[in-house]
Amino acid sequence: MSNHAKNIICLWYVDDAEAAAQFYAETFPNSSVGSVFRAPGDYPSGKQGDVLTVEFTVMGIPCLGLNGGDTFTHSEAFSFQVSTVDQAETDRYWHAIVNNGGAESECGWCKDKWGLSWQITPVALMQAIVNPDPAAAKRAFDAMMTMKKIDIATIEAALRG
Repeated sequence: MSNHAKNIICLWYVDDAEAAAQFYAETFPNSSVGSVFRAPGDYPSGKQGDVLTVEFTVMGIPCLGLNGGDTFTHSEAFSFQVSTVDQAETDRYWHAIVNNGGAESECGWCKDKWGLSWQITPVALMQAIVNPDPAAAKRAFDAMMTMKKIDIATIEAALRG
């Protein structure tokens, strides 16, 4: 990240921030791995040469992965929301995360193998739940509430009634 942003999201990892950054760069467009900073000497929880931090970008968002040990963990209080344009894109991102050691959750949420939460959210879903017809919006919302990965055809069918 030679063009340093004023605000960078810092994500805490046990010890594999570099692997996470590589996965994100391979999975999402406009994503890349930047500088990897290694410890210049031994320290209480590591050795000289261990990766301390990794600069990376996820879909244009600058991030810093910090290998900080197991003191803190990710929670659903922070997530990346990925807007998708169709079922193929929704499926691609969902399966990339879940099939790489991640876990399914509810309503389009999943976690990657590092515990970071992702919302894989089709634009069609967001449009459906803000539909000006309250009954249609409720049907779409109710359909979403039964899902793990979002199924756009089911959302659209619920919207139509």
